[in-house]
Amino acid sequence: MRALVQRVSRAQVTVDGEVVGAIDAGLCVLVGATHDDTDREARKLAQKLWKLRIFADADDKMNLSVADVGGELLVISQFTLYADAAKGNRPSYVAAARPEQAEPLVDAVVEHLRSLGAPVATGRFRADMAVELVNDGPVTIALEIPGNGTSG
Repeated sequence: MRALVQRVSRAQVTVDGEVVGAIDAGLCVLVGATHDDTDREARKLAQKLWKLRIFADADDKMNLSVADVGGELLVISQFTLYADAAKGNRPSYVAAARPEQAEPLVDAVVEHLRSLGAPVATGRFRADMAVELVNDGPVTIALEIPGNGTSG
């Protein structure tokens, strides 16, 4: 699985003019799945997100996690994280999991986060979403949790 993590002071996702998910300070996380991802990768990604130390401590060092600061997470499915534009100018998305496989995996990330105690808002799968956020820092981190039993 792949994730693009942004530390935010606020974020929201809107579908057809309706806010479907919103958070204050925390993490806005775009999540993509590939063909060999399983619940194992979803669980590892959730744990990594919950403990990722990208918030400032008293010495202004990025040493605290979203769990430590009582932050929230906004998780949004994003198949384009598996885009491949190596050949030509039109990206290929063949590495992205099909929607029927990806949706339960993104849902699993959300459920694993909630089981850890995380307050989580979400986007809407397969919807045309407008994402608004204020990137705090700015801090943006790309994460990869390799699938198919490989370490990561």
